[in-house]
Amino acid sequence: MPHNDPSLLRAALVGYTQELHRIEQAMSDIRARLGQKKTPSAAPAKKRTLSKEASKRISAAQKKRWEAYRTQKAAQA
Repeated sequence: MPHNDPSLLRAALVGYTQELHRIEQAMSDIRARLGQKKTPSAAPAKKRTLSKEASKRISAAQKKRWEAYRTQKAAQA
């Protein structure tokens, strides 16, 4: 039986989805026994702020890369 048969792949997907649900339920039960929340929360990421000079340098570098790219594409055409 080929491994790329659509009906076989759909059946495998259903089976894996059920297995995932079973594992998530087991993890939820363990968290409840440990007194934890259902889903662990991640700390919010701090937003980085750039200085004006750094922003200008980044912008200039990106513009330079795009210009080189466009020049190369024009030369190929």
